[in-house]
Amino acid sequence: MRRFATPARTRPGRRRRAAFRPPAPLLVLAAAAALAGSTGCARADTEPPPTPAGLTAQAGSAGSAHVMWDPPADADGVTVHLVFQGGRLVRELPADKHMLDVPGLAPRTRYEFTVRARDAAGNLSAPSSPAAVTTPADLPLDHRPPTAPASAAGSPAGPRTVRLSWSAATDDSGVTAYDVYRDGVRIHSVAGTETGTRLTGLRPDTVYTFTVRARDGADNSSPDSPPVDVTTEPADGPGPGTAPADFTATAGPGTVTLSWLPPDTGHETRTYELHVDGRPTTVIQFGEGAAVGGRTEHRLTVAEPPGTVWQLKLRARLPDGGWGSFSAERRVVLVR
Repeated sequence: MRRFATPARTRPGRRRRAAFRPPAPLLVLAAAAALAGSTGCARADTEPPPTPAGLTAQAGSAGSAHVMWDPPADADGVTVHLVFQGGRLVRELPADKHMLDVPGLAPRTRYEFTVRARDAAGNLSAPSSPAAVTTPADLPLDHRPPTAPASAAGSPAGPRTVRLSWSAATDDSGVTAYDVYRDGVRIHSVAGTETGTRLTGLRPDTVYTFTVRARDGADNSSPDSPPVDVTTEPADGPGPGTAPADFTATAGPGTVTLSWLPPDTGHETRTYELHVDGRPTTVIQFGEGAAVGGRTEHRLTVAEPPGTVWQLKLRARLPDGGWGSFSAERRVVLVR
């Protein structure tokens, strides 16, 4: 159980809304429309969804491959992706998943993959263009991981896309892949010959924190590269963001000190929501007498045991009453 020394949270009262009852004529019309709809013949959906695009395949190790493709648009109506290896169905994935690790492969063997999309009516798209990969030789006695990429950088490439680059890692048997992580979860992979990539399907005006790991043919992963914070552009083009900037979190004896720069909303920002390990934990509110124009600081008193790891991020209450975008996420280890 977490305990925080934070200002009290004010919860606005809720009004009970009376149920809306349409006048009698509207009820009659609604019933007539429903009856007409029930007796009519609906046209069956027989149009297949678009074919998945951008399929790539990289060797993850001597016995695995990483397959990835572009996410579908919401308007495509895709509900399932089907991954095939040489015409054999490997896995069915929900529409929001567009990458898969395929284990159980043989070393020094060529494999070919395709992907098809399926909609709610059961219509199947045509197979994607095939992507081929050859697994490397097996190195069962290799237990030494590659070095971590020494540096990494990123920049926005639109509201939903960012570019990442990193320095090459080294390994005694050779780097076979680079894996991109966000919040400790692998979200993207490229071949070991690449030192950059584009990430798509992101949210506008949002701060993302990425790290990169190198991987060798025995599936040994390096430590993380230095973290990279990238803010995607607002949906309507460049402009001020709504995320707190330069967010830091520092653990001290029984405390965690948070520090950040308020977003430029045109008004003083006095209310923030703190998330710990991906969940909303407390609301931080500054009174009228507090200075909130420049760098802002808040100290939490904690009771968890030393060694507990927290992932922290912050967002601001905007002048319109909604929440802005999240800050970059910071990892802290609690101390005595």
